[in-house]
Amino acid sequence: MRREFETRLSVDGATVDERDVALLRAVDEHGSIHAAAEALGRSYARMQGRIVDLEDAAGPLVERRRGGAGGGGSELTENARSLLERFERLDAAFAGVAGVEESVFEGTVVERDGELATVDTGVGRVRALVPPDADRVAVSVRSDAVTLTAPSDRPDPDGTSARNRFEGTVESVDAGEAVAAVTVDAGAATPLRALVTRDSAARLDLEPGRRVVASFKATATRGVAAE
Repeated sequence: MRREFETRLSVDGATVDERDVALLRAVDEHGSIHAAAEALGRSYARMQGRIVDLEDAAGPLVERRRGGAGGGGSELTENARSLLERFERLDAAFAGVAGVEESVFEGTVVERDGELATVDTGVGRVRALVPPDADRVAVSVRSDAVTLTAPSDRPDPDGTSARNRFEGTVESVDAGEAVAAVTVDAGAATPLRALVTRDSAARLDLEPGRRVVASFKATATRGVAAE
């Protein structure tokens, strides 16, 4: 089955497309804009100009290092990685061939902060939106709201709004044409489910037994009173 769409992400007046994503990923893989241009067979000057245009809209994306004893190069900023994650979520939502599932964990409310609460569950403490009068709740998170990263790239708590983070082991990877449904054993009776693009699955080398960190926002996690 062939893809019948091209994903585009609008960011403050700029449109990020698949070529832009390939550009950023190549910089991340090869460590410099020059090397990325060679790998992609594209003009360095045009790639450099495109990065500048994207940064004018989206903020810093590539951090340049001057040459020296260790040589120069470029690396992606946390802002760029966040942009790539947003694009991948949109791409996965458009593809949708693997279907969106929910992970549900029952637990007890141990702390409240307005509409948000901390819930003690089998997977650990989860921040979620819960009803004001419920003490025992079932919290759920959609698979397309879960981000997977390698443990070595664990998100900085002060650099991300995804406050729910759990390390676990990949149980299964069900790959479709454009997206992959991944189940992660994070220590609970119920596995944590994530929906990622095929590109993300390949970059993370996802397979059963692989250790990963699953992250998701409190505002993407909903709780209902448990029966």
